[in-house]
Amino acid sequence: MTVGAAAALAALTAMKHADSLDEFSLQSLIRPKQPEPITGVASVIDGDTIEVHGQRIRFNGIDAPESKQYCDDAKGFEYPCGGRSAEALDNFLAASRPVQCTFVTWDRYHRFVGDCRRADGASVAAWMVEHGQALDWPRYSHGAYAPLQAKAEAAKVGIWVGNFHAPWDWRVSHPDGAAPSSRPLGIVSRRAVAQGSSYSCQPRRYCSQISSCDEAQWYLHNCSWGRKLDRDGDGLACEKLC
Repeated sequence: MTVGAAAALAALTAMKHADSLDEFSLQSLIRPKQPEPITGVASVIDGDTIEVHGQRIRFNGIDAPESKQYCDDAKGFEYPCGGRSAEALDNFLAASRPVQCTFVTWDRYHRFVGDCRRADGASVAAWMVEHGQALDWPRYSHGAYAPLQAKAEAAKVGIWVGNFHAPWDWRVSHPDGAAPSSRPLGIVSRRAVAQGSSYSCQPRRYCSQISSCDEAQWYLHNCSWGRKLDRDGDGLACEKLC
C-alpha cells in the first residue's frame, strides 16, 4: 500500500469515527435520561394515581374508577366507586410507608408511569386489582394482572360486587370528567328543579326515606336507581307522597 493510499484510508476511517461520535452525541441529547425511582409518602389523587414530592405518578398496567364515577352495588343502587377505590388505596399505602415507584414511561399528560411498591415490597397495582378496586388494563399490562382480576371477580369483591363501566369506557362517555344524570331530566316541577342542587343520587332506596313528592320525582328522573321508586311504572315515584 502506498503512502498516499494509507493516508486516504486513515482519513476515511477518521471521518467514519467522527460521524459515529456525532450520532452518539446527538442521540444522547435527543433521548432524555430515565428518571430515578421516586420514594416518599404518597398523596392519593384517585385509585390509580398518586403524588410524591410534587410528581404525579400513574400506576402502570391498571385503571381504577374515576373520582366522579358511580357503580351499582349488588342490589342495583349507585355508590361512589371512584371514591371507594381512592380510599382503599390510601388505607393500603398507609399500612407500610413509604412507597417506591420505578419509572416505566411518560403518559400523554406527562405523568410519571411506574411500578410502585410499599415499604414491605407489596405491589400496589397487584393489590388494587386483586381486591377489586381497579382493573387490569390489557392495552398496557398485556394481561399481567388478568389472573388477579379473575380472582377478584370470582370472589365478588370491590366493584365486582355489582355492575360497573370499565373506567376507560366511562371516560369516553364523560369527556369532561363529570357525572351527568344517567336519565334525562324529564318533567319535574319547578320547585324540584330549584331544589335539585340540594339533592344527591346517593341511594335513598325506599320511599320512607324521602321527605317530599318533589324530591322523589327528582330521584326518579335524575338517578339510575330512581326507577325503583316507581313500582307500577306510571311515571310517578312514591305516589303516597304525592
